[in-house]
Amino acid sequence: MKKLPIGIENFKELIDKGYYYVDKTMWIKDVLSEKLVSYTRPRRFGKTLNMSMLYYFFSNKEKDNAYLFDNLEIYKEQEIMKHQNQYPVIFISLKDMKESKIENQLVKFSYIIARLLDQFEDILDDDIFNEREKKLLKRYHLNTASKNELSESLLTISLCLRKYYHQKVIILIDEYDVPLQAAYQHNYYDEMVEFLR
Repeated sequence: MKKLPIGIENFKELIDKGYYYVDKTMWIKDVLSEKLVSYTRPRRFGKTLNMSMLYYFFSNKEKDNAYLFDNLEIYKEQEIMKHQNQYPVIFISLKDMKESKIENQLVKFSYIIARLLDQFEDILDDDIFNEREKKLLKRYHLNTASKNELSESLLTISLCLRKYYHQKVIILIDEYDVPLQAAYQHNYYDEMVEFLR
């Protein structure tokens, strides 16, 4: 008997362990027709699971997990399947950014960016990048970037990934509201908005 996926947010875990799954893979087709998508749903509505699904579908780092979609609706869409595992994907969650001071939030964000670059460590010193790009990537990876450099980190990393892979980059950001809520509660909202913008 299949189990209910209560608290399961990882698409691979859900499929591999045979949990009940309401097939939402046709959402991938909708996402491909948009340039920017923002989903604001209530808590526990499956946003993180859906982003995890998008990550496993699009990420060129997840080719070994292509089988996850074999028995799902999207598999019947051959034009859409051409996009499977073809793109560099940045997938970050801001759920742990609950600090009472902006300085501590920036440290948290710095660690999120460093862990992101752990996934792309093999490209960090590639000669395709100029010296400025190499230095910035290294500073992000070593948690030594300045506040201004951090505020540009997703742009810089996505441009470098595009340069390296010769593909558009997909950016998935989960729990983007958490640092804003913390900032509002602790009176540094304007500063946090300026940084995240």
